[in-house]
Amino acid sequence: MNPFFPPSWLGILGGGQLGRYFSQAAQDLGYPVCVLDPDEDSPAGKIAQKFIRADYLNEVGLAEFAKTCVAASTEFENVPAKVLDWLIEQNVYVAPISQPVSIAQNRTAEKAFLSNCANKTGIQTAPYCLITRPEDCKSIATEMFPAILKTTRLGYDGKGQKTVKGSQELENAWVELGQVECILEKKLNLAFEVSAIVARAFDNEVAIFPIAQNEHRNGILHLSIVPAPSLTEEQKNEILEATKIIIRELDYVGVLCVEYFVLGDGTLIVNEIAPRPHNSGHHTLDSCFTSQFEQQVRTLARLPLGKTDLIQPVVMLNLLGDIWFDKNNQMIQPAWDKVLSIPSAKLHLYGKTEPKLARKMGHINFLADNIESAKSDAILAMEILGIPIE
Repeated sequence: MNPFFPPSWLGILGGGQLGRYFSQAAQDLGYPVCVLDPDEDSPAGKIAQKFIRADYLNEVGLAEFAKTCVAASTEFENVPAKVLDWLIEQNVYVAPISQPVSIAQNRTAEKAFLSNCANKTGIQTAPYCLITRPEDCKSIATEMFPAILKTTRLGYDGKGQKTVKGSQELENAWVELGQVECILEKKLNLAFEVSAIVARAFDNEVAIFPIAQNEHRNGILHLSIVPAPSLTEEQKNEILEATKIIIRELDYVGVLCVEYFVLGDGTLIVNEIAPRPHNSGHHTLDSCFTSQFEQQVRTLARLPLGKTDLIQPVVMLNLLGDIWFDKNNQMIQPAWDKVLSIPSAKLHLYGKTEPKLARKMGHINFLADNIESAKSDAILAMEILGIPIE
């Protein structure tokens, strides 16, 4: 397959911050970008050369999108998979294709896929079982508890999941989640979480970014630290090899995130996949030779993958809408001037008009000679912005 060169149009389904960064990376390489998203205030739609405001199943919008673009990708995993198939029928090059996206859209299929991969990677998933009816809640073995009940679809950032300690709590939680199909996953003795962001080109070339160690608050990513300070060299190599196997077994072209748990005894567990660039990879905008978004553009345009070397250690701090509100819940403007007085700070705001509690509004990358210095600067920024320090 030949590469696409500018002025060919590239398309992105989804107009959030991931689509915004894709658009910027594409434009840096000379490509005009078309964004399709139902939100008139979408961050990506504001900067794209063409913005089609339409639902992902809107036939008129999709027809215009297909007529405009030679190639298209997705910004988030819940774009209907059949849309990707339809675009291919219109001779639009699509990466990733619908099959791997469909697997990532359903936790049951995702767990089954990752369990099968364990034969080659040697890394298992957490023990899990499927909950589809009231009887399932009563038949769970006691050794499965405590556990986390997760909807098989549409859950992210801690949404669509509840912790349960026994069968009665499980039944109540399942009702609260709408009695939809769910996965019950055994809660393990977690030491920390890491993520590996990997890109695969159409010719099977694979490149992996440095592994990030992640800290969450209320189910939402709070900090990513790169390189992951708590990983042993053996664990790092095992994760890198497993991630290469997973993206190839998935037959996935594009940028993919694979999340892993490291247990208290050092055991590695593969948690989930995200078929797109990932929040834990936002540090690559400043810390790596090639960003995850430029890599996404390269895979879509069928260009060679870029180098993923880490230029400098980095700590990424997520910025949620909470910092736009004071203790009396009055709207304020965060002190960006004070934040930017920290020499290591690289501020990124996503162009979202309305701050909301727990809404991702931006992030700051802190680059330093070592992780300790970068984390100290992140803590200083948290103090300036009123983010609790735990």
